[in-house]
Amino acid sequence: MPAWLHAILAALALPEYGLTGLFLVCLLSATLLPLGSLPAVFGLLKLNPDLFWPAMFVATAGNVAGGVINWSMGWGARSLADRYTRSRWHERALRMLTRMGPKACLFAWLPIVGDPLCAVAGWLRMPLRACTAYMAVGMFARYVTIAGGLLQVFPGRWLPQ
Repeated sequence: MPAWLHAILAALALPEYGLTGLFLVCLLSATLLPLGSLPAVFGLLKLNPDLFWPAMFVATAGNVAGGVINWSMGWGARSLADRYTRSRWHERALRMLTRMGPKACLFAWLPIVGDPLCAVAGWLRMPLRACTAYMAVGMFARYVTIAGGLLQVFPGRWLPQ
């Protein structure tokens, strides 16, 4: 690995940079942008395994903040969306989400459907506090499970001490 890349990776792994960068990546990946946060979480943990729990909380906070942004966009977009006719699939999804209520936000971590799910929760005017709490539980469980599993499968550090 080139020395300059090694230096950049080492600097980004420092808690004062690594966790901030992780928060931003997780926030952006939880919005409707097509990004993934798990490689950033795993990379930070491979460089700094002692940051496991801080990284889990920071990643969850970033992901939940992105989910709240999606919820807010859904809240604001309701009047625009009501102008369009609804398809059968759309009506079925709305009935399911209405029946589940804020608990549906527990699945905000799912790829492809998770981010729009938060926007639809806002559009349906579900309570923000309850939706945020369910988003946090689901996203935290995902990060702990997947990052912990990856660290078990790929043990050891990437950079020499």
